[in-house]
Amino acid sequence: MQPVTESNGYVARFTLGEGDLSFAVKDTLDIAGFPTRAGCPALASNPAAEQHAEVVATLLGQGCVLTGKTTLHELAFGVTGINPWGGTPVNPRFPDLIPGGSSSGSAAVVAAGEVDFALGTDTGGSVRMPAACCGILGLKPTYGRLSRAGVMPAHSSLDCVGIFARSSSVLRRVLTRLALPVDAPVTTLPAMGFIPTATSDIDALLLNFLAQWDLRPQQVDLPLLGDAHRAGLTLISRENWQAFNPLLSDDRVSADVATRIRAGASIDVAALNGAEDIRQAFTAQVDARLAETPLLALATLPELPPTLEEAKDPLSVVNLTRLVRPFNLSGHPALTLPAGTLGGRPVALQLIAAKGQEGLLIQAAEWLAERRRR
Repeated sequence: MQPVTESNGYVARFTLGEGDLSFAVKDTLDIAGFPTRAGCPALASNPAAEQHAEVVATLLGQGCVLTGKTTLHELAFGVTGINPWGGTPVNPRFPDLIPGGSSSGSAAVVAAGEVDFALGTDTGGSVRMPAACCGILGLKPTYGRLSRAGVMPAHSSLDCVGIFARSSSVLRRVLTRLALPVDAPVTTLPAMGFIPTATSDIDALLLNFLAQWDLRPQQVDLPLLGDAHRAGLTLISRENWQAFNPLLSDDRVSADVATRIRAGASIDVAALNGAEDIRQAFTAQVDARLAETPLLALATLPELPPTLEEAKDPLSVVNLTRLVRPFNLSGHPALTLPAGTLGGRPVALQLIAAKGQEGLLIQAAEWLAERRRR
């Protein structure tokens, strides 16, 4: 059975609600009357959801218009966004490149201008990565700030509902409707630290991007960044095994995704405890750094996004998440925004703030956007 892809990025189109902001949602969030299939043949016969995911119900109640559900990397467990069964959306601005995963369809419909914003989920970069690949903004809020009720999988210590938009002004409006108000625009930014962790040409582009507006951040370090990436991989592997291993009784889960799910079965208590120790230590490290520099800046992706051809082996590109996944582990809010291109491929800047400070990230994005317009 093949799902019907209504248009690039969508697996179903409809209209719910009335208002001035249109949005779409990743097909891991429940919409009443529609099945949640998560881009996976093993869920093709899922019954229709009985009620909306809580975050969707809130937005509809605040005067937003829902236009449909979007495709994704199967079971939201992959970074390329390539999905032969559910459909691989074309990256609207960079059609030769991957759309990014796992929230590929949500990024694509925003980048194409089909909606004002879209919801995705971010367990290890799955909002920020596709936003970076498609040249738009992507926000991962503080862990737990937005409800995950009605979101697949039901339990996760890493996953957050996140938001895609083309402009910081729309992000401000969306956060306000989700009861996460943003303070008035700022005239100056607080102290910023820069973590040089990508390729030298990407880091140089980002520093030049900031220097255009006399932002010359202090170079800083997070020594546990690599350990946090690996700990995040350990935890997502185990948690996805717990959530999805019942689907592996036959061959209806793609081989690459099934391989990653099965890997979680071998993770023992010692490995989980070690990952939790890293979570605690890295979180404290980030908190201490943010106490000195309230904004941290670094590349969203450590390398340029690959082409569809280069990403044929999905397991070969998992390390593209090594700069985004650590902040799922720590739970800090993170925002990615486009900063330029190298060789025709997009480069994105990632900003990190203290927990509960999503508003500061939006203010910083607005500050940068205002100066780019001048």
